[in-house]
Amino acid sequence: MTQALVRLRNLSKAYGAIIAVHPLDLDIAQGDFLAILGPSGCGKTTLLRMMGGFAEPTTGTIEIAGKDVTQTGPEKRPTNMVFQGYGLFPHMNVRQNVSYGLKLRAVAPQEIRTRVTEMLGLVHLEEFAERSVNELSGGQQQRVALARALVMRPAVLLLDEPLGALDLKLRKQMQAELRRIHRSLGGTFVFVTHDQEEALGLASRIAVMEAGRIVQQGDPQAIYRRPASRFVSTFIGDANLLEGQRDHGVISLGCGGSFPSPGADGAVNVVIRPEALRLNGTGRIHGRVVDSVFLGAFTKIIIELDNGKEIAVHIPEGQVLQLPAAGERVGLSWSDTAMRCLDAT
Repeated sequence: MTQALVRLRNLSKAYGAIIAVHPLDLDIAQGDFLAILGPSGCGKTTLLRMMGGFAEPTTGTIEIAGKDVTQTGPEKRPTNMVFQGYGLFPHMNVRQNVSYGLKLRAVAPQEIRTRVTEMLGLVHLEEFAERSVNELSGGQQQRVALARALVMRPAVLLLDEPLGALDLKLRKQMQAELRRIHRSLGGTFVFVTHDQEEALGLASRIAVMEAGRIVQQGDPQAIYRRPASRFVSTFIGDANLLEGQRDHGVISLGCGGSFPSPGADGAVNVVIRPEALRLNGTGRIHGRVVDSVFLGAFTKIIIELDNGKEIAVHIPEGQVLQLPAAGERVGLSWSDTAMRCLDAT
């Protein structure tokens, strides 16, 4: 990781006896597209608001570009924030909304025109410059909000659930737009989301939060393939959890089957992604088919194991030859590299 542009140290936020964010450290590098991911109420928006100066930390410091900004107001920080509700001025047209912050800073009129024109081009809204924001679609309003924030040239762009109000198709389109804009500018983006697919698709790094703490951070592939806990494994993508017991280097699964696994004796959870499972006649474990659901790119097969637990198998569309029928008994296998063994907690 390159030298951190943003450094959070011992940062926390409490509201009376309620701790929204426990003391944490976090480094964000120049050029990062960092997703702060977690369920509702985990403290991710509070953390973002502290970075932007909209919430005062209870403890700790915030440093941006080598300067301590912990006690600096949001208007004087090298950050800008895009809120979920966009916060556009309904009585202004697109150009006026985008130029508003520059006018407050008394930027020269010619420079305002140049920068606004550049930003409208970046977000593909040149032809809507004189249109009222009330006449725009949700995706277009989102792009106006992005342009208004980016025109200020912040060192760090903060985005609070920026796509949460959009429908699925539009959300996918805006994800592509955000990736394109980030590549074009080479800036540092930090966004909050509870949508794991959105985080995996957008971010270069992910920080997963649970109950006010960052429980794992890394690139999307590492988070998905090597979850550090049961919570992360089930929150990031679909995951099958097989309960077992490790004794003298051998894990015995509750659903049957055993295999060597180094580590301490005790209860374990074996994490296997549905796409890593294979159907065959022998297999490590066995069960019967309960249901199958066609989902376009893959077919999801639900299998009840011999101990009564249900797990899912994803069969890619191109590999579907003959699916097992409901009630049919099947074996399941997987490679050692496809599983993650976690101590049960």
